[in-house]
Amino acid sequence: MTNAASTITPEVVAAHGLSTEEYDKVLHALGREPNLVELGIFSVMWSEHCSYKSSRLHLKKLPTEAPWVICGPGENAGVIDIGDGQAAIFKMESHNHPSYIEPYQGAATGVGGILRDVFTMGARPVANMNALRFGRPDHPKMKHLVQGVVAGIGGYGNCVGVPTVGGETNFHKAYDGNVLVNAMTVGVADTDKIFYSAATGVGNPIVYVGSKTGRDGIHGATMASADFGDDIEEKRPTVQVGDPFVEKLLIEACLELMATDAIVAIQDMGAAGLTSSSVEMATNGKAGIILNMDKVPCRETGMTPYEMMLSESQERMLMVLKPGKEPMAEAIFKKWELDFAVIGEVTDTGHMVLTFKGEEVCNIPLGPLAEDAPLYDRPSTPTPKPAPLGDVAESADIGSDLLKLIGCPDLASRKWIFEQYDSQVGGDTLQKSGGDAAVVRVHGTDKALAISTDCTPRYCFVDPYEGGKQAVAETWRNICAVGATPLAITNCLNFANPQRPEIMGQIVGCLEGMGDACRALDYPIVSGNVSLYNESKATGGGSAILPTPAIGGVGLMLNHEKMTTVKFKKAGDVIWLIGPEGSHLGQSIWLRETTGREEGPAPAVDLNLERRNGETVRQLIADGVATAVHDVSDGGLLVALAEMAMAGGIGARLDVTFNTAQAFGEDQSRYVVTTAADVVLEGAVRLGTVGGADVAGVLVSDLKKANEAFFKDWMEG
Repeated sequence: MTNAASTITPEVVAAHGLSTEEYDKVLHALGREPNLVELGIFSVMWSEHCSYKSSRLHLKKLPTEAPWVICGPGENAGVIDIGDGQAAIFKMESHNHPSYIEPYQGAATGVGGILRDVFTMGARPVANMNALRFGRPDHPKMKHLVQGVVAGIGGYGNCVGVPTVGGETNFHKAYDGNVLVNAMTVGVADTDKIFYSAATGVGNPIVYVGSKTGRDGIHGATMASADFGDDIEEKRPTVQVGDPFVEKLLIEACLELMATDAIVAIQDMGAAGLTSSSVEMATNGKAGIILNMDKVPCRETGMTPYEMMLSESQERMLMVLKPGKEPMAEAIFKKWELDFAVIGEVTDTGHMVLTFKGEEVCNIPLGPLAEDAPLYDRPSTPTPKPAPLGDVAESADIGSDLLKLIGCPDLASRKWIFEQYDSQVGGDTLQKSGGDAAVVRVHGTDKALAISTDCTPRYCFVDPYEGGKQAVAETWRNICAVGATPLAITNCLNFANPQRPEIMGQIVGCLEGMGDACRALDYPIVSGNVSLYNESKATGGGSAILPTPAIGGVGLMLNHEKMTTVKFKKAGDVIWLIGPEGSHLGQSIWLRETTGREEGPAPAVDLNLERRNGETVRQLIADGVATAVHDVSDGGLLVALAEMAMAGGIGARLDVTFNTAQAFGEDQSRYVVTTAADVVLEGAVRLGTVGGADVAGVLVSDLKKANEAFFKDWMEG
C-alpha cells in the first residue's frame, strides 16, 4: 500500500469537506490513517450530494410503491409500467452550483447526466424537461446566466437528438446568488430489457466505456455540497465539460449492447465519477471490486489515481460483463468510436481495491463508504405560520391589472426560451408544456406520456407543508388537464444549508406535505435528487434560496387522440369553472406585482377535492365533452382565461363580474373547461362563452403583445 497518510493534515481534511467527527469515522472504518486517494474517495462518497446524509432519514418516509411501480428510488432512475410490455423510466436532477459558476457547461452537463441516468437502465430517452429559477432580471449577472443556461440546455439536447418539450422558469431575488437548474429526462424501454446496477459474479470483468478521463470536474460533488463564498471563480475547474455528440454515440452503443445478453450491471459515471459508479455497483451487488488504474483511458498525461477516481469527465459508463463477452462489446464500442477498456473485476472481498504501477494505492471496506455513510437527524425548527393577509384594497382596474400580470417575468411568454430548444426531433411531440403538461407519443402506439414540472417556492417559503402538497398537486392537475392519468413523480429537492434549523424545518415540512399529497393522490415517488447548500455569501449575492422541491410528474394517456389543449377552439363554446371560486390573495402574483407585498398564508390544498376534480376533468376529456382545458394556478382565474384566449386567438364573453380575489386569487384544485354550447356541467360554474376579441375588456392582441414583450425587451435591451 502506498502510504501518503503523512500528508493528511487537519487542513487537508477540511479542504475535502469532512468534519473532524467524520474524519474520526474514517479512521475507525479503516483502522488506520487514509492516504490521499482514500481520503478523496471518502470525501465525495460522504458529500451531501452523494450520501444524502442530512435528508436520508426523512426521504425514507415518502411513499414509493404502487402496483404499476417496477423500480422505485435507489437505482439510476425510477421505472413504471405503461402496459403492453413497456415501461417509462425517468428522473430529475440538479446542476445548480455548476450552472452558476459556468452557465453553459453547467446546464449542458446537467442534461447529459440525466440522459445517462435514463439510458443506463435500457431506455431510449424520448423527452427532456427542466425547471429553472433565476434571480431578479435587473441583477447584473442574471441576463448572462439566463442566456448561458438556456443555450446550454438547448445546445446539448438539440445535438443529442432528444426533444426538450418544456418546463418552468421563475424569477425571484432569493436566487440572485444561486440559480437552480433542474433537468428531467423520460425514456421508454421494454419491461424485459431493464438494466440495473448491482455488480455480481466473482471474476466478472469490469469495463469502462465512453470518453476518456480528464481533469475537469474533480471534486464536483464536494463543490455541490457547500455554499458559495467569494471564491466562485476559483471553483470553475470543478465544472465538467460536455460533448453531446459523444453522448449520442454512447446512447446508441449502449442500446446496441443491451440488445445482447452481455451485460450483468451498468452504471453511469455521474457525480463523483468512477468512484461513485464503482462503489454503488459493488455495494448494490454485495460484492467487492478491484480496479487497475493503469488501464483507465486518460486524455491528459500524468494523471494520478486521485484525479482519475474523482474526475467528473462526461459521457462515461461503467459495466460488468459476462465472461467472454468482452470482444463483442469492444467491437460495438469501437464501431461507435468510443473508448473501451477492461479495468478490473468483481471480487468477493467487500472492499474497493485500486492498484497503480504495480502498487496497491487504495483498500477501503465498502460498507462504511456507502451503506454506513454518515446519517444526521439535524435539529429543525418548524416555519412559523404566517400572519393573516389583512386588508387588501380592491383592484381599481381589473383589466389593467391583468395586462400587468400577463407581462410580468413569472407569467410572460417563454417563447424566447422554447425557440432555442428542438421540441420536435423524433417526431413524437404532441404538445409542449406552454399550456399544462407536455405530451409525447409512445412511438408506434396509440399511447402517450404526459409530463409536467412544477413547484411554487413562494408558497413553500411561508408554509413548507402546504407548499410541498401544492407542488405535487399541481403536476397532478397539469397531467389531468391534458387527459392523462397521473402515475408517479420524480423530484429535485433544492434547499439551503441544512445545518441551520430553520432550513431543516423547511426540508421536513416540504417532505411531509409531498408525502401526504402522494398518498392521497395514489401518486408515488419513484426517483429523485437532493441539492442542499443552495445559498451564497458571495459579494452582491443573495442568501438562502426559497425552498424549492421541484416535482416532475409523469402520466399515461391510452389514446393520444383524446388529448386536450388550453386553446379556445370555437366561438360559442361554453366556459366553465370546476372548483371553488377565487378567494385567496395571500402570496399571489397579483399581490406582489400590483402592491409589492409578499404576505399572507399560502393557499391550502384540499387533497380530496384535488383528486375528485382531476378525475372529473379526465372523464370529461375521455368522453369527448371537453373542448379545451386549463388548470388555474399562478395569477388566478383571469390569467388562465387570458392564456386560453391567447393560445386560441379568440376572446371570452364573460357573464360574470369578478372582484379582485375572484379574478386573481390562487385557490387550488381548479380547472377552466370549455364545452359545446348544448352541454351543461353539473356542479361547475358557468363563466360565459368563447368569442369576441377581448378578455375582461382587454384585447387579446394587447394581451399577447404584453405577454411576449418581457424576454424580447430584456434580451435585446
